[in-house]
Amino acid sequence: MTETARGTSLRYGTRPTMKDVAARAGVGLKTVSRVVNGEPGVTPDTERRVQEAIAALGFRRNDSARILRKGRTASIGLVLEDLADPFYGPLSRAVEEVARSHGALLINGSSAEDPAREQELVLALCARRVDGLVVIPAGDDHRYLEPEIAAGVATVFVDRPAGRIDADVVLSDNFGGARDAVAHLIAHGHRRIGFIGDQPRIHTAKERLRGYRTAMAAAGLPVDGSWVSLGSTAPDRVRSAAAEMLAAREPVTALFAGNNRVTVTAVRVLRAHHRPVALVGFDDFELADLVHPAITVVAQDAAHLGRTAAGLLFRHLDGAGEPPRRLEIPTRLIPRGSGEIAPTDG
Repeated sequence: MTETARGTSLRYGTRPTMKDVAARAGVGLKTVSRVVNGEPGVTPDTERRVQEAIAALGFRRNDSARILRKGRTASIGLVLEDLADPFYGPLSRAVEEVARSHGALLINGSSAEDPAREQELVLALCARRVDGLVVIPAGDDHRYLEPEIAAGVATVFVDRPAGRIDADVVLSDNFGGARDAVAHLIAHGHRRIGFIGDQPRIHTAKERLRGYRTAMAAAGLPVDGSWVSLGSTAPDRVRSAAAEMLAAREPVTALFAGNNRVTVTAVRVLRAHHRPVALVGFDDFELADLVHPAITVVAQDAAHLGRTAAGLLFRHLDGAGEPPRRLEIPTRLIPRGSGEIAPTDG
């Protein structure tokens, strides 16, 4: 079976081409190309005729051929710390949405906070000729990426900066968010405030500790060494650190939790404690507003981080030729109740 229109004949089951669209619309091939690619220089009436021909024929642009002509694979890689961490879900979705809007496929993997695993994943993605990478780094030395970047693999780091190379990075304001959280507790009367954070080698943990210390110093408050604990975010480690701070001769009256995993464990510890203890967590998390008291948090905009990083990546892929940039996304303190508990002793 065939369909004939304006001198073109199509066999059902075959894929219409731009030539078929041009013949049906009664225009030149270049005009169809301009309409399909959104280029100027076409009158509204001509554009209407071309669009009608596209719809009638069911024409679809052959992105694969276009991509191959540009020497690209239409795929990008995303290396995360932990795919199961709720913080990374919105970030990953945002990167995927931007990639999809550019006709690209997203391939992701988890480094499990292991620098060797991160390098293995990144180089495996490069071996598969991804056009670009969005990396949440686990390590602090990324010189292994220099040959790949020199070969044209666009690379943007997110959440933490690259180590020992100059590259684009998109960060949350970890320092400012932590400073605001601790200042909030101080404003509600707390003077003994504990901080439980992630591994000290991690950029975000260091910045949040710096924010904690800055807020305490600004209020003229000393920081006892027993009030600070950095390390694994495993529940047993966090539970032990919190228990020691709460059982001291002069126990802390408030806790600042360095990320959502620490906060969840802290909530469980405080529910079993004999007196109220204020709590502010860095990172929002699901159901934080439904527990009692609801959890005051410093919220990051993970989706904004992902969109911004992916946007930078595709600007490079489109030939922007810009020098590496460091962008910082503001955080937001959300008071819900747990951070507004007044200090009590005994």
